[in-house]
Amino acid sequence: MFSPQGPSLRELAVQALSSVERGYDLLAPKFDHTPFRTPDTILEAVERALSAMGPFQHGLDLCCGTGAGMEVLREVCRESVTGVDISAGMLAVGKKQVGSGGPSVAWVRGDARALPFRPVFDLVVSFGAFGHFLPGELPGLFAQVHSVLRPGGRFAFPLPAPAPPRSPWYWAALGFDTAMRVRNALWRPPFVMYYRPFRLGVVREELERTGFEVELHALPEFGHRDDGSPRCRMVVATRRG
Repeated sequence: MFSPQGPSLRELAVQALSSVERGYDLLAPKFDHTPFRTPDTILEAVERALSAMGPFQHGLDLCCGTGAGMEVLREVCRESVTGVDISAGMLAVGKKQVGSGGPSVAWVRGDARALPFRPVFDLVVSFGAFGHFLPGELPGLFAQVHSVLRPGGRFAFPLPAPAPPRSPWYWAALGFDTAMRVRNALWRPPFVMYYRPFRLGVVREELERTGFEVELHALPEFGHRDDGSPRCRMVVATRRG
């Protein structure tokens, strides 16, 4: 799962016993050599889907980490691209990696629960971040996204289908999440990272309640499950005027 350039088990243990912010500061130099980074296949599929909807002017990558999603925004936005993340270490790595040319790029240290922006964006994306928020934080998180989008602006993110119970990935994720809950019950500060995030029905309901119109776009690159449903969708939530 980890390349030779990735973190050691000791480094991962230290991260896991830290806060989310401190943990990612520690992991930042080696983050892109871990399976925690969003795979290029997902990034490329989302870029293709967004390109068909754009172009956009001003984009925001929510919980941008080291900037993998920023490259998607640079391809579909004309004017500006902004990344926001709570970890200064992740932002520092991202600044060194994003290429030159294209729209202007800004990196902002901030908490997704209290975004420091006015409603200036017409596109917000997020990749792999929802596992860092507890279920009760979902309404507030979506309200923050709503507050920084212009009327008609879009909030887009990939949402893979959950693994079926017969899959080893289902049990691996369940085991990890159980261990994380035990860790947080016994150790402070908590480190919130769960591999079984919110389900599609819950996400859709909360987005609509917040003031979004929700569309689902299958990402055909990932095929379909046995029941015919897509293995991965892109959720596109449009802020109502």
